[in-house]
Amino acid sequence: MSDRGEIECWLTDMDGVLVHENQPIPGASDLLQQWRDEGKPYLVLTNNSIFTPRDLSARLRASGLHVPEESIWTSALATADFLKSQMPGGTAFVIGEAGITTALHEAGFIMTESDPDYVVIGETRNYSFEAITKAIRLIGAGSRFIVTNPDATGPSADGPLPATGAVAALITKATGKEPYVVGKPNPMMFRSAMNKIGAHSENTGMIGDRMDTDIVAGIEAGLHTILVLTGISDQAEIDKYPFRPDEILNSVADLLSAEPVETELD
Repeated sequence: MSDRGEIECWLTDMDGVLVHENQPIPGASDLLQQWRDEGKPYLVLTNNSIFTPRDLSARLRASGLHVPEESIWTSALATADFLKSQMPGGTAFVIGEAGITTALHEAGFIMTESDPDYVVIGETRNYSFEAITKAIRLIGAGSRFIVTNPDATGPSADGPLPATGAVAALITKATGKEPYVVGKPNPMMFRSAMNKIGAHSENTGMIGDRMDTDIVAGIEAGLHTILVLTGISDQAEIDKYPFRPDEILNSVADLLSAEPVETELD
């Protein structure tokens, strides 16, 4: 187990850690400011692949949190980063929103429906039967099957919504092909995030609210893991798993320094 005092860089989940239903969690704004004041590189991570970092930065700003777009790392960016490393200048048929299409364009990918290297499934609120049928046929014909994140459902004010993992399961059932999933809990998402900010696992902390994605991926990536109880996890949930985070805190407010840094006078 690493010591929190050795942490030079931070990765933090967004929903349930910094915000909850578009409301900032107490202490989140102060913690982000503390990292800026201390010059600590950080990234805010999300498995949501609908929005671009610019969109998410604006949404966080509306919630009262200042996070520049270059400090946001989404499963869409991680997917584009991975595919660029695998096949620079490749082609893809994409089901998804601006988050994934923009990320792939910026990574130099070409969108096509004709014999693409990859079929990429991202989060969307507008799944079309025609597009899913096309994806199934392309995968059947040999295109590689990639999914931005495994989440089977997403939250909404009216209750759960089917999410990327649910649609991917439909395609798997129809093709017999399992996708490669880039987002959490694949530690690949953390590795690409660390590469972006020049971080190393031995001095990086990860803050999350889910044992089954944030914490297990953080452990597998060799990070100092901190579970906060402002999201979906409580002690009963923690006890279900055969692994433990390095620390369990009530909220990110517990990470605030007791006093300003370097206040002593010579």
